[in-house]
Formats: sequence, structure tokens, C-alpha cells
Amino acid sequence: MGVIEAVILGILQGLTEFLPVSSSGHLVIGSEILGLKNEENLTFAIAVHAATVLSTITILHKDILNLLKGLFKFQWNEETQYVAKICLSLIPVMIVGLFFKDQVEELFSSGLLIVGIMLLVTAVLLAFSYYAKPRPKENLNYKDAFIIGLAQGVAAIFPGLSRSGSTIATGLLLGNNKETVAKFSFLMVLIPILGEAFLDLVKGDFSSAETSIPVASLIAGFLAAFIFGCLACKWMINLVKKGKLIYFAYYCAIVGTIAIVYSIAK
Repeated sequence: MGVIEAVILGILQGLTEFLPVSSSGHLVIGSEILGLKNEENLTFAIAVHAATVLSTITILHKDILNLLKGLFKFQWNEETQYVAKICLSLIPVMIVGLFFKDQVEELFSSGLLIVGIMLLVTAVLLAFSYYAKPRPKENLNYKDAFIIGLAQGVAAIFPGLSRSGSTIATGLLLGNNKETVAKFSFLMVLIPILGEAFLDLVKGDFSSAETSIPVASLIAGFLAAFIFGCLACKWMINLVKKGKLIYFAYYCAIVGTIAIVYSIAK
């Protein structure tokens, strides 16, 4: 993977991370289009996901600082309870990361067929959440936080199954409003992705000896994802909160079908 290809994939990651269309699936599709199928691996995906997490921190820094200020008051206040819900939601994805990383890496290198199928699953989930009309809740509770965490854990396994799409749709089906679910969805991903990137950095998985992707390409992809993630984050979060998810369902259905047909026909 050259620097130009890494920048293209980084831009793609930055633009798709915040919409319910699966950034990981688009990375696989982009790699296929660029002829990088054999070079695409989980290391690059982790690097660019970490970049967009940093862009999330940049855009949502006020919310994050407020949570930290409340947390370090060492009181069972609203901020502490919110952080507790985030921690509860992390349990499923932590189990996936600790015990199923090898299987996840195999799926991420399995090609377009699984991506296409999971995009169709994402489309169905988004459509179902759009047409379902559950009774609205005032606050996201602990049970909902854990169930949304389960959705994130499943989405972490399959490329093409949108993390944000799965978590937001699950939250909506549980009766939570878009603004509450969107905020929770984007904040709950910070710790697992940064943690995974940190562990891989400590283990040396980002070194040239451990990955076929040159360090320069990793850096270029990281910077591109961060810059475009910052540019797109605020707009995309508002779009997720206020927009109609059915349009994203249509998009995922179209792209997923194309990916499946292409995978079978080639």
C-alpha cells in the first residue's frame, strides 16, 4: 500500500465513520477497488479508526471534559452515572477483543461477499428502526446501555455491519431519542478503539516487521482520516440525529447488493 492509496482510504474512513454505513466495510471495498486486497489488514483499519476517534474527541471535547469533571468529583452524579453506562456498554466489545481477535482479523480479510451481506443486514436494521415506533424514553438506562454495547460487540466482528448504524438503530428500537443515542454511540467507541490501538503499538504490531503496510502509509492514512474526520464529524453527527435513517438503509442496500454481485461474478 502506497501513500496515495493510504490517503484515499483514510479520507474514505474519515467521511464514513460517523454515518451508519460501515466505515470498515468501505475500507474493504476501497481496498478492492484500489487492488489492495492482499495488503488490507486489521492494523490499517485500527490506525484509521483511532484517527477518527481522535477527531471525535476534538469535536466533542466539551462533552468529554464535562463528563471527566463530573467523574472526578467522586460523587454518584449524572456524569458519573453516564460514564458507568459507557463502561457497562464496553463489556461485550472487550470480550470480542480479548478472545476473538484472530477470528475478527480473518473476517476483515475475507473479501467483499461478507461485506455485502453485512451491509444488507445494516440496511434491514436501519429500516426496521425507522419504521418501528417504540414508546419514547426520557433517559437511556443501564439495561439499554448494555444492549447497545452488545450491538457494538457484534458489529466489531463483521466488516460491513455498521457500528454506529447498529448501536443507533438498537437504541432507537429500545425507545431512546436520536440525540441521546447518537451522543452515546459516538462516545462509547472512544475507549475500545484507542485501547486496541495502544495495545497494538505496545506489542509492535504497527512496525514494518509486523505489517506489510509501510509506516509512511500508516501515518498518511492516519492523518487523512483525522483531518477529514474533523471536517465531517460535526455535520455527520447532526445528520445522524436529525436525518432519516431510511436513506442510509437504501444506500447500504444498494452498495451491499453491488458488492455481493461483484464478489460472485469476478
